[in-house]
Amino acid sequence: MTEIIIDSYLCSGCATCAEMCPQVFRMDPVSEKAELIRVNPPVTDDVYQAAAFCPEKCIEIKE
Repeated sequence: MTEIIIDSYLCSGCATCAEMCPQVFRMDPVSEKAELIRVNPPVTDDVYQAAAFCPEKCIEIKE
């Protein structure tokens, strides 16, 4: 199973992932860091693209 991991320590809160893939990522209103909308979302090309464009490289996709 493919898993998406967000390192919230590295996340700068830029919201690039949430803008590029809002069906999977959102910004936590308290910490202002990226989080998954639900547990084990489907990993699509949009998810890979959002991870690639993350300036802090805090999104990891484990296969």
